[in-house]
Amino acid sequence: MNLIEINGLCKNFESFQLKNVSFSLEEGYIMGFIGRNGAGKSTTLKTMLNLMKNDGGEVKLCGLSMPKDELEIKNQVGYVFGGVDFYPEAKISRITNVTKNFYHEWDDARYKVLCERFEIDQNKKFKQLSAGMKVKYSLAVAMSHNPKLLILDEPTSGLDPAARDDLVLLFQEFVEDGAHSILFSTHITSDLEKCADYITYIKQGQILASTDRDSFRESYISVAGKKDQLSPETESKIIGLHTHQLGFEGLMKTEDKALAEKCGFEIASPTLEDIMIHIERR
Repeated sequence: MNLIEINGLCKNFESFQLKNVSFSLEEGYIMGFIGRNGAGKSTTLKTMLNLMKNDGGEVKLCGLSMPKDELEIKNQVGYVFGGVDFYPEAKISRITNVTKNFYHEWDDARYKVLCERFEIDQNKKFKQLSAGMKVKYSLAVAMSHNPKLLILDEPTSGLDPAARDDLVLLFQEFVEDGAHSILFSTHITSDLEKCADYITYIKQGQILASTDRDSFRESYISVAGKKDQLSPETESKIIGLHTHQLGFEGLMKTEDKALAEKCGFEIASPTLEDIMIHIERR
């Protein structure tokens, strides 16, 4: 079963458009949603959840249609967005006691386990939490009503490497039963290398690719060489060509590997970070 089905999603602003965004995610998997700042990641996620009204397209989450089944969807989906603050003067315990009333299946035991894992002090005021602890608290709330699906906007931003590793492990535990899924946007590609099963890449409001992580990486090769190895033909095939004093570097589609070999280029397997850097140079 697909827990996410997005078809032709559109959103129009004066200076930006989401253009026919489509992708899907089966239960039991983690999808990383990547692209540079301003590419449309947050807009897509907010439009999916009807936090912004769309201008076209269809959204189904957990087998239910948005906005028709919005209330039930929001009981089955946990979501966290950056920049959304709870009441700053309230204690964490008070915020939780109010928030949990909005969910049919709130699990106090689950919440307690998560807060202990994240070392969240229930007696602190929300304003006393660091940026990273605010993210952890928001995640604890999002995961404590037994959601099938998590939709997270930059969840590892502001966390130190050890905390990010713990969060990645938590994500993997969440989906290991095969009945849950996670969609999360991020610019930290090392987190995707560790846990993402699928990658969806958005650029200027359009989906460039939505496929499994390994296929995405294997569809490109990193190339490098001396400037005199370049020709108009090869330059036209290199994505994000960067020249420097010692030569050049860039990406090519794997289907053009024979040409790269013929030209004597150095060839390597790119990381997700390599791919992002060169695509954004295009």
